[in-house]
Amino acid sequence: MRTRFSIFLAMPEIQLLRPGHIPALLDFELENRAYFAASISDRGDDYFAHFDERLHALLAEQDAGICYFHVIAGPKGEILGRVNLVDAADGEAELGYRIAERAAGAGLASWAVRELCGIAANSYGLTDLRAATTLDNKASRAVLARSGFEVVGESEFGGRPGLTFHRSLAEFAVRPSAPAVP
Repeated sequence: MRTRFSIFLAMPEIQLLRPGHIPALLDFELENRAYFAASISDRGDDYFAHFDERLHALLAEQDAGICYFHVIAGPKGEILGRVNLVDAADGEAELGYRIAERAAGAGLASWAVRELCGIAANSYGLTDLRAATTLDNKASRAVLARSGFEVVGESEFGGRPGLTFHRSLAEFAVRPSAPAVP
């Protein structure tokens, strides 16, 4: 049976960002820069000029439990996307994601967002996620809707109108088994 991920030959894996990912992550960002800039603001040349420094700062935030950065690794270790949780506090965090152009349209973003919901609930103890996207990013809005996020307001990104979303993680939390009744 062919799955939507059959183009990858093996299931991708979500991995917590670590220093060893930095070269492949830079390749991913550079390879997809123009593709990403079509739907979100470009990060600018300075972002790429200081990429290593920036990633080490993000890893420090991750070590402090403020943010949780993840890569979606393909079968050969290539990075197919990113799924991140930022500004974690009081049981909530903001979800962000980006998928490589060559992996777009295969259901990878929806899979990764649902997987990260489970990780957020069970590994990081989060109870709710927020997300946002521009109105013209129909693919991202569809991913959020398929993943159970609901629109809760309007926002603006770089002068472009957008929407904010919310999702409870209650259904993802693993509950301990009830003790056996004697």
